[in-house]
Amino acid sequence: MPRYGFNLQWLFQRDRGVSDPDVKVLDAIAAWGFDFVRLPMDYRTWAVDGDPRRADEQVLGRIDAALEACRTRGLHLCLALHRTPGYCITGWESEPYDLWSDVRAQDDFVLTWERFATRYAVESREVLSFDLVNEPPELGLRGFTRDAHEAVVRRTVAAIRAISPGRPLVLDGLDGGNLAMPELADLGTTQSVRGYQPMRVSHSGAPWWPPAALLEPPAYPCSYDGQWWDRDALVEFYRPWRDLEASGVPVHVGEFGCYVETPDDIAQAWFTDLFSVFAEFGWGYALWEFEGDFGVVGHRRPGAVFEERDGFRVDVRLLDLLMGSRR
Repeated sequence: MPRYGFNLQWLFQRDRGVSDPDVKVLDAIAAWGFDFVRLPMDYRTWAVDGDPRRADEQVLGRIDAALEACRTRGLHLCLALHRTPGYCITGWESEPYDLWSDVRAQDDFVLTWERFATRYAVESREVLSFDLVNEPPELGLRGFTRDAHEAVVRRTVAAIRAISPGRPLVLDGLDGGNLAMPELADLGTTQSVRGYQPMRVSHSGAPWWPPAALLEPPAYPCSYDGQWWDRDALVEFYRPWRDLEASGVPVHVGEFGCYVETPDDIAQAWFTDLFSVFAEFGWGYALWEFEGDFGVVGHRRPGAVFEERDGFRVDVRLLDLLMGSRR
């Protein structure tokens, strides 16, 4: 899956509302030579009265519109369930049931993907893929196990393929996208890794992540989580994913980025190493995000350089790195 692009948050959080596709954003992504859009989704945006078995057709129509807008611009759209019935990496405790242990949640999860598989059954695999569940949890957290994850994934993959046999499917790594899953290598899916290590750089000051309050000030190279982080450490971190790839499983970086609180010179030093590693491996990627505190547009990292590009004030050094590391 050597595709390159951005995450877009039109269907990401219910309290933000549901947005129509921003064609100006898609035009810029295509004009800059990217070919991939990952669309994080919150099932509650279409669940009528909170019931995932009843879908609001008006919201689903917006997903249709996003797909059409991507198709006409030569962009591949990946639908990614960030909040799914029974699980979300942030806010899991607020779900009424548990995806990994409750049959009702698993039934609703499978039904959700069957709905999309049916709706887009004739759509080309070159245009559309499904990312089943964003960033499964840490092993052991609330009893989460590899076996429980594998059972849910295998059931869901089988259900989708019964309807749409050729649909490209993506599986995010465990522990927030960091752990590869060789036990699922036989499924014929892409596996999706994250590019946030070391989080002392990427998540400094992040208010939604409690450990951020305990971090030392951002630096790179740096010590974090009991080890030294530099380019060699990044290569070593991805070794299990390279081993997975060597067994025939495509790897894609579904998310990476740097929060606004990290000074730009530190962010640039880290990005330079990270992009060089991705380029060496030939991995595609999707920056989190196009516009916002992690974005190529709209962040406020101290020291960043911005220029006007296609109607946006763009972090040109980050954009140059994004464009220069594509295969």
